[in-house]
Amino acid sequence: MIGPIRRFRRWKISRRPFPQEWRGYLSEHFACYRMMPPEWRNRYEHMIRIFIAERHWIPAAGMVIDDRVKVIIAGAAVRLVLRLGLEYYDRMREIVVYPYVYKHKDERGMMIFGEAHPWGTVVLSWPAVLHGLANPCDGENTALHEFAHILDRDDGAFNGTPFLHSREDYGPWAEVMARHFELLKLGGPEELAVLRMYGATNPAEFFSVATEAFFEIPSVMQGQMPELYEVMKKFYGGDPFTYGLCPRRL
Repeated sequence: MIGPIRRFRRWKISRRPFPQEWRGYLSEHFACYRMMPPEWRNRYEHMIRIFIAERHWIPAAGMVIDDRVKVIIAGAAVRLVLRLGLEYYDRMREIVVYPYVYKHKDERGMMIFGEAHPWGTVVLSWPAVLHGLANPCDGENTALHEFAHILDRDDGAFNGTPFLHSREDYGPWAEVMARHFELLKLGGPEELAVLRMYGATNPAEFFSVATEAFFEIPSVMQGQMPELYEVMKKFYGGDPFTYGLCPRRL
C-alpha cells in the first residue's frame, strides 16, 4: 500500500496530459502498445509516467538521457507489471544507462548488456535495449530480462521465484520451472525451440529468459511448453497483448 504523500504525487502526475510525442515513441517500439485496447493503453501510459517520475536516471560514460530514452525503458519495465502494479518496483530506485555495450571489470572481462543489482539499481546498455526491441519475435529483450530480475529479487533473493499471488501457486511454479530448467541444461528440443541457452545458467536467469520468451513469443511458448506458459501467465496476470503477433514457428 502506498503512503499518502506518494499517492498525492501520483495524483498530480495523473492530471498531466500524456505527451503525444511519447505516444510516438511507444508506437514505434512496442507492438503491445499498438495492440492494447484503449483502457489498457491508458493504464500503460499512466504507469509509464509514474515510473519515470519515481526513478533516478543516471547517465554513464557520456550518455544523454532524454525523454525518448526514459519512455522506451519505462515502456519495457511497465510492460511486465501492467497487470501486477508498480509496487513490484518499489525497491528499484536507480536506472543507469550506458551509450554502448560495456565490459565488466572482473576476471571474465565479459561484455555486458545489462545488470540488475540487489540494492535497487538497474544498469542498461542503450544499444542493447534498442536491439532487443528491434525484433519483437526473436524472444530476446535485454530490458525485459533485467526488469524480470528486479521482480525476482523482490522476495529477497535472485532465485527464479518472485512473490507469487498465493501460497498454492508455489508448488506448481517450483515443479514446472525446475523441470524445464533441467531440460534446458540437457538441451531439450522443446526448451531450445523457445528459450535461450543462457537460461540454463541458474534458476534466476531461467526466469528472466522465460520472461523474455513469454512476452515476445507467447504463442510459441504455449505451443511448445504449455505448462510453463500457464504458470508464467498466472503470475503476470494474463496473456501478453502480443499473443498471436509472432507465428507458431519451430
